[in-house]
Amino acid sequence: MTYFDELTKAMTWLGEKEDTIFIGQSVAYPGNTLFKTLSGVPIEKRLELPVAEEMQMGMSIGLSLCNKTVISIYPRFDFLLLAVNQLVNHLDKNLYPLKGKVIIRVGIGATKPLYPGVQHCGDYTEAFKKMTKSINVLKINFPVQALLAYQCAYNAEYPVSSLIVEDMNLYGME
Repeated sequence: MTYFDELTKAMTWLGEKEDTIFIGQSVAYPGNTLFKTLSGVPIEKRLELPVAEEMQMGMSIGLSLCNKTVISIYPRFDFLLLAVNQLVNHLDKNLYPLKGKVIIRVGIGATKPLYPGVQHCGDYTEAFKKMTKSINVLKINFPVQALLAYQCAYNAEYPVSSLIVEDMNLYGME
C-alpha cells in the first residue's frame, strides 16, 4: 500500500470512533491532498473552518474539554506556526482538564514536481519537539507507520495530545 493509502486507512479508522471530530481547512470541501485521505470519514464528523489557525487550535482544545478526540488538520506546517501560542502556551502546558484528546495532523508541503516556495514546505518537527514537553511529536516517514502513529495517538493515556507530521513528498511512496 502507498503512503496515501495508509493515511486514508488511518483517517477511516479514526472516523469510525464515536468520539472523533475532524476540523480544519479542506476537511469538508476539496482543496488539498489531505482532503482526499478523508474519503472514509463521515461528512457529519467534519467541521470546515476558515483560515484562522490560532482559532482552530483554541477550538480543538475546547472540543477536547467536551470529551471529543479532535483531529485538527493543518495542510501546511508553515501555517501551524500561527497557532503556536495556543499549542505551546495552552495545550502543551495542560492548563485545562482535557476529557478528550487533540491530535494535530500537519503536512510538509511537497516540493515535487514543482517547488511551491518557502512558505509551503517547511519542516519544523525538531523545533516542535524542543518547544513542547507534553505533546507527542511524531513524523511519519514510511507507509507502515501511518496507521500505527494515529492508533498510538488515539489510544495514548499520556501524553493526551499528539502532533503527527506527514511529508507530502511521500504520497506516492510504496
